[in-house]
Amino acid sequence: MQIGLLTDTPMLRALRPHPTVRWRLTLLYGGLFLVCGAALLAITYGLFQDFVYSYPLKPRFGPGGTPPSAAALRLVTAYAKARPVYLHRLLTECEIALAIMAVVSGVLGWLVAGRALAPLRTITATAERISDTNLHERLAMAGPRDELRLLADTIDRLLERLEAAFEAQRRFVANASHELRTPLAMIRTTLDVAIAKPGGVPEQTRELDADLRVDLNHADRLLESFLTLARAQSGRLDEHDRVALEPIVTGALTVRADQIAAKRLIVDAELVPVTVAGSATLLERMIENVVENAVRHTRAGGSIELALEPVDGPSARLVVQTSGPQLDERAVAELAQPFKRLSRDRTGSQHGHGLGLSIVAAVAAAHDGRVELQARAEGGLRVQITLPALAPQLVAALR
Repeated sequence: MQIGLLTDTPMLRALRPHPTVRWRLTLLYGGLFLVCGAALLAITYGLFQDFVYSYPLKPRFGPGGTPPSAAALRLVTAYAKARPVYLHRLLTECEIALAIMAVVSGVLGWLVAGRALAPLRTITATAERISDTNLHERLAMAGPRDELRLLADTIDRLLERLEAAFEAQRRFVANASHELRTPLAMIRTTLDVAIAKPGGVPEQTRELDADLRVDLNHADRLLESFLTLARAQSGRLDEHDRVALEPIVTGALTVRADQIAAKRLIVDAELVPVTVAGSATLLERMIENVVENAVRHTRAGGSIELALEPVDGPSARLVVQTSGPQLDERAVAELAQPFKRLSRDRTGSQHGHGLGLSIVAAVAAAHDGRVELQARAEGGLRVQITLPALAPQLVAALR
């Protein structure tokens, strides 16, 4: 029982080789090399043994039946004693050579397997780097049209189809958002005309008008979010301005001061001036979405912590932490996808439409940054945005 525990310790599990393709190929190649070497040694030993045993052990008589000399007898006797010794020594040396061949076969098998799998590692690394923001990249593997080249070409064709599908989806979202603005504007105009009749309208009509305008405003915000998301996901930035993040964070908190006070939220903000390069419009929308998400989803009497600081790289890091109940880590990881919520998936409500954090992730990716979402151990959500920042000396030179 104790031996079983000792053979399954974490250190032994770490040292134990994983059943990867390279390990399997190493065992295959090494086994083939070892079998060939063992066969060669066996053939050599067999031939030498046949040669040794072909020499007669009985002394030969001379002409006329003359008995063999004493020297011949001694030679035959010495040979009879030395033959098994030499065969045993040869067998021992063959075993040593076989052990050396086993080590050499393993090393050669590992090197050959690594050489054979090098194109696959290149394909894997490139495929991991490609996402929806850089689908234009291709493997473009050179060399003969072997199985690996055919695999790379197949993946390239798949990326072409994915790029076309993503681009068609973004164009559809952008075009549909633009086209839907016209009927919404017409509905709003119709309401204006109906509510502005000279003789007045009943109170019930005014209540209906108010409810419809709330829905229209929500639809406008949803369309604006669609346009922002499509623009950010395209990855093409027309603006490359110097954008200071600290005033944007302060402004987002100021705009929501009444909502923060109504919910009795405790806001702790530690903001260090940081400047990045990119689209001021998209960056402002990104930060507003993060702050709005924190204020909206933090329960009354809760707390919000904001920290903006430069980090090595140089980079800018914005961290927003909210209090609340324990969250599912797997569900939190999907919040950056459109229409994903912690409670249920739906396309909208009066309290948001599920695009806030997806816009944040898209804007960060468009600026070569990243967004990390984590469920806090003490409860609540932690959102970290990292963006490439301008060096202080460069910012001073550009002023």
